[in-house]
Amino acid sequence: MNNQTVRTTLTLPSELLEATDKVVQEGKAKSRNEFVAQALRRELAALKRAEVDAALAEMANDPEYQAEVLKMEAEFASAQWEALQLGESPE
Repeated sequence: MNNQTVRTTLTLPSELLEATDKVVQEGKAKSRNEFVAQALRRELAALKRAEVDAALAEMANDPEYQAEVLKMEAEFASAQWEALQLGESPE
């Protein structure tokens, strides 16, 4: 993770700034900066998860992908059966 910081200015609704200051005063965050950075990290992670979920949903509806999954499942089933037989055979 890059620890470099950059100074910027944000315009926020007053109620958000007041709520942030209250969180800092209560000791739930070290500073406004830390709280905002943490909130941004969480939101960015949520957006990334949403992108991954959307990609998975798209894959689930892709007939070519589904055919490939079925092919791999069949290959793994065969390999698992062979491994099970090898494990049960007397040495």
